[in-house]
Amino acid sequence: MILHYIFDPLCGWCYAAAPLVEVARSIPGLEVRFHAGGMMTGSNRRPITPEWRAHVMPHDLRIAKLTGQVFGDAYLDGLLNDLGAVMDSEPPTTAILAAEALGGRGLDMLARLQRAHYIEGRRIADPAVLTDMAVDIGMNPQAFTAFFGNVSGEATRYHISASRNLLEQVGGKGFPTFVLEYGRQRETLSIGSWLGQPDTWREYLLERVETAQD
Repeated sequence: MILHYIFDPLCGWCYAAAPLVEVARSIPGLEVRFHAGGMMTGSNRRPITPEWRAHVMPHDLRIAKLTGQVFGDAYLDGLLNDLGAVMDSEPPTTAILAAEALGGRGLDMLARLQRAHYIEGRRIADPAVLTDMAVDIGMNPQAFTAFFGNVSGEATRYHISASRNLLEQVGGKGFPTFVLEYGRQRETLSIGSWLGQPDTWREYLLERVETAQD
Protein backbone atom coordinates (compact mmCIF):
# COMPACT_ATOMS: atom_id res chain seq x y z
CA MET A 1 0.00 0.00 0.00
CA ILE A 2 1.24 3.48 -0.89
CA LEU A 3 0.32 6.77 0.75
CA HIS A 4 0.90 9.63 -1.68
CA TYR A 5 1.51 12.95 0.06
CA ILE A 6 1.03 16.07 -2.08
CA PHE A 7 2.36 19.12 -0.25
CA ASP A 8 4.35 22.31 -0.32
CA PRO A 9 7.20 23.15 2.09
CA LEU A 10 5.74 26.62 2.69
CA CYS A 11 2.18 25.40 3.26
CA GLY A 12 0.95 26.02 6.81
CA TRP A 13 -1.62 23.25 6.67
CA CYS A 14 1.11 20.85 5.53
CA TYR A 15 2.95 21.78 8.71
CA ALA A 16 -0.30 21.02 10.54
CA ALA A 17 -0.24 17.57 8.94
CA ALA A 18 3.44 16.90 9.70
CA PRO A 19 2.67 14.62 12.70
CA LEU A 20 0.42 12.54 10.42
CA VAL A 21 3.24 12.13 7.92
CA GLU A 22 5.58 11.07 10.71
CA VAL A 23 3.09 8.44 11.88
CA ALA A 24 2.52 7.16 8.34
CA ARG A 25 6.24 6.64 7.87
CA SER A 26 6.28 4.33 10.90
CA ILE A 27 3.56 1.98 9.64
CA PRO A 28 4.94 -1.39 8.46
CA GLY A 29 3.78 -2.26 4.96
CA LEU A 30 2.98 1.35 4.03
CA GLU A 31 5.20 3.30 1.65
CA VAL A 32 4.98 7.10 1.79
CA ARG A 33 5.73 8.88 -1.48
CA PHE A 34 6.00 12.67 -1.57
CA HIS A 35 4.96 15.05 -4.33
CA ALA A 36 5.85 18.74 -3.97
CA GLY A 37 3.36 20.96 -5.77
CA GLY A 38 5.15 24.30 -6.02
CA MET A 39 2.54 26.46 -4.28
CA MET A 40 4.81 29.52 -4.29
CA THR A 41 6.86 29.30 -7.46
CA GLY A 42 7.20 31.53 -10.50
CA SER A 43 4.65 34.33 -10.45
CA ASN A 44 3.26 32.99 -7.16
CA ARG A 45 6.41 33.80 -5.18
CA ARG A 46 5.66 36.35 -2.47
CA PRO A 47 7.75 38.80 -0.49
CA ILE A 48 7.04 39.14 3.20
CA THR A 49 4.80 42.17 3.69
CA PRO A 50 2.55 43.39 6.51
CA GLU A 51 -0.39 42.28 4.38
CA TRP A 52 1.05 38.77 4.07
CA ARG A 53 1.59 38.59 7.83
CA ALA A 54 -2.01 39.63 8.42
CA HIS A 55 -3.17 36.97 5.96
CA VAL A 56 -1.28 34.01 7.44
CA MET A 57 -1.48 34.80 11.15
CA PRO A 58 -5.13 33.70 11.63
CA HIS A 59 -4.38 30.42 9.85
CA ASP A 60 -1.27 29.83 11.96
CA LEU A 61 -3.15 30.50 15.19
CA ARG A 62 -5.90 28.11 14.11
CA ILE A 63 -3.36 25.41 13.24
CA ALA A 64 -1.64 25.81 16.61
CA LYS A 65 -4.94 25.52 18.47
CA LEU A 66 -6.17 22.56 16.42
CA THR A 67 -2.99 20.49 16.29
CA GLY A 68 -0.60 21.77 18.95
CA GLN A 69 2.03 22.47 16.30
CA VAL A 70 4.46 25.11 17.55
CA PHE A 71 4.99 28.45 15.83
CA GLY A 72 8.08 30.03 17.31
CA ASP A 73 8.63 33.67 18.20
CA ALA A 74 11.44 33.77 15.64
CA TYR A 75 8.81 33.04 13.01
CA LEU A 76 5.87 35.06 14.34
CA ASP A 77 7.85 38.15 15.36
CA GLY A 78 10.94 37.64 13.23
CA LEU A 79 10.41 36.10 9.80
CA LEU A 80 6.90 37.47 9.37
CA ASN A 81 8.37 40.95 9.90
CA ASP A 82 11.39 40.30 7.68
CA LEU A 83 10.46 42.48 4.71
CA GLY A 84 13.51 41.35 2.74
CA ALA A 85 12.51 37.67 2.75
CA VAL A 86 10.88 36.02 -0.26
CA MET A 87 8.52 33.06 -0.02
CA ASP A 88 9.72 30.79 -2.84
CA SER A 89 8.90 27.06 -2.81
CA GLU A 90 11.34 26.07 -5.53
CA PRO A 91 14.66 26.12 -3.60
CA PRO A 92 13.36 24.09 -0.62
CA THR A 93 11.69 21.67 -3.04
CA THR A 94 15.04 21.23 -4.78
CA ALA A 95 16.63 20.59 -1.39
CA ILE A 96 14.05 17.90 -0.64
CA LEU A 97 14.68 16.25 -4.00
CA ALA A 98 18.43 16.43 -3.46
CA ALA A 99 18.12 14.82 -0.03
CA GLU A 100 15.99 12.06 -1.53
CA ALA A 101 18.45 11.47 -4.36
CA LEU A 102 21.42 11.49 -2.01
CA GLY A 103 20.11 9.09 0.60
CA GLY A 104 16.33 8.65 0.54
CA ARG A 105 16.02 11.50 3.05
CA GLY A 106 13.50 13.73 1.30
CA LEU A 107 10.85 13.59 4.01
CA ASP A 108 13.50 14.08 6.70
CA MET A 109 14.57 17.23 4.89
CA LEU A 110 10.97 18.42 4.66
CA ALA A 111 10.49 17.98 8.39
CA ARG A 112 13.71 19.88 9.11
CA LEU A 113 12.73 22.70 6.76
CA GLN A 114 9.32 23.04 8.37
CA ARG A 115 10.93 23.40 11.80
CA ALA A 116 13.41 25.90 10.38
CA HIS A 117 10.63 28.00 8.89
CA TYR A 118 7.85 27.82 11.46
CA ILE A 119 9.88 27.59 14.67
CA GLU A 120 13.30 29.08 13.94
CA GLY A 121 12.17 31.77 11.48
CA ARG A 122 14.83 30.86 8.92
CA ARG A 123 14.75 31.84 5.24
CA ILE A 124 14.37 28.39 3.70
CA ALA A 125 14.66 29.73 0.15
CA ASP A 126 18.28 30.68 0.93
CA PRO A 127 20.79 28.11 -0.42
CA ALA A 128 23.08 28.60 2.58
CA VAL A 129 20.22 27.79 4.96
CA LEU A 130 19.34 24.72 2.89
CA THR A 131 22.90 23.45 3.17
CA ASP A 132 22.79 24.01 6.93
CA MET A 133 19.61 21.93 7.09
CA ALA A 134 21.26 19.14 5.10
CA VAL A 135 24.13 19.09 7.60
CA ASP A 136 21.63 19.04 10.47
CA ILE A 137 20.12 15.79 9.17
CA GLY A 138 23.54 14.24 8.78
CA MET A 139 24.42 14.89 5.15
CA ASN A 140 27.79 15.83 3.74
CA PRO A 141 27.54 19.50 2.64
CA GLN A 142 29.65 19.05 -0.49
CA ALA A 143 27.66 16.02 -1.61
CA PHE A 144 24.39 17.81 -0.90
CA THR A 145 25.48 20.86 -2.88
CA ALA A 146 26.39 18.64 -5.83
CA PHE A 147 23.04 16.85 -5.78
CA PHE A 148 21.23 20.17 -5.28
CA GLY A 149 22.81 21.39 -8.51
CA ASN A 150 21.85 18.19 -10.32
CA VAL A 151 18.13 18.46 -9.50
CA SER A 152 17.73 22.25 -9.61
CA GLY A 153 15.98 24.08 -12.41
CA GLU A 154 14.33 21.82 -14.99
CA ALA A 155 14.35 18.68 -12.84
CA THR A 156 12.63 20.44 -9.95
CA ARG A 157 10.08 22.06 -12.23
CA TYR A 158 9.35 18.68 -13.83
CA HIS A 159 8.69 17.21 -10.38
CA ILE A 160 6.36 20.10 -9.52
CA SER A 161 4.47 19.70 -12.79
CA ALA A 162 4.04 15.97 -12.23
CA SER A 163 2.81 16.64 -8.68
CA ARG A 164 0.23 19.11 -9.91
CA ASN A 165 -0.94 16.63 -12.53
CA LEU A 166 -1.39 14.01 -9.82
CA LEU A 167 -3.30 16.49 -7.66
CA GLU A 168 -5.68 17.10 -10.55
CA GLN A 169 -6.04 13.39 -11.34
CA VAL A 170 -7.07 12.50 -7.80
CA GLY A 171 -9.41 15.46 -7.41
CA GLY A 172 -7.36 17.10 -4.67
CA LYS A 173 -8.43 20.57 -3.61
CA GLY A 174 -5.04 21.84 -2.54
CA PHE A 175 -2.23 21.16 -0.08
CA PRO A 176 -1.94 18.88 1.74
CA THR A 177 -3.64 16.02 -0.12
CA PHE A 178 -3.26 12.38 0.93
CA VAL A 179 -4.06 9.53 -1.44
CA LEU A 180 -4.05 5.83 -0.58
CA GLU A 181 -3.11 3.54 -3.46
CA TYR A 182 -3.66 -0.19 -3.28
CA GLY A 183 -3.75 -2.49 -6.26
CA ARG A 184 -5.14 -0.38 -9.08
CA GLN A 185 -7.27 1.78 -6.81
CA ARG A 186 -6.62 5.26 -5.49
CA GLU A 187 -8.58 6.84 -2.69
CA THR A 188 -8.25 10.52 -1.80
CA LEU A 189 -8.52 10.97 1.97
CA SER A 190 -10.17 13.85 3.78
CA ILE A 191 -7.75 14.35 6.66
CA GLY A 192 -9.56 17.13 8.53
CA SER A 193 -10.79 14.81 11.28
CA TRP A 194 -7.26 13.45 11.87
CA LEU A 195 -5.44 16.75 12.25
CA GLY A 196 -4.22 16.82 15.82
CA GLN A 197 -5.21 13.16 16.24
CA PRO A 198 -2.08 11.16 15.31
CA ASP A 199 -3.02 8.13 17.40
CA THR A 200 -6.41 7.80 15.69
CA TRP A 201 -4.67 8.24 12.33
CA ARG A 202 -2.23 5.47 13.22
CA GLU A 203 -5.08 3.10 14.06
CA TYR A 204 -6.79 3.92 10.77
CA LEU A 205 -3.68 3.29 8.70
CA LEU A 206 -2.85 0.07 10.51
CA GLU A 207 -6.36 -1.20 9.85
CA ARG A 208 -6.20 -0.24 6.17
CA VAL A 209 -2.83 -1.94 5.67
CA GLU A 210 -4.00 -5.06 7.49
CA THR A 211 -7.14 -5.21 5.38
CA ALA A 212 -5.15 -4.79 2.17
CA GLN A 213 -2.85 -7.66 3.17
CA ASP A 214 -5.70 -10.11 3.87
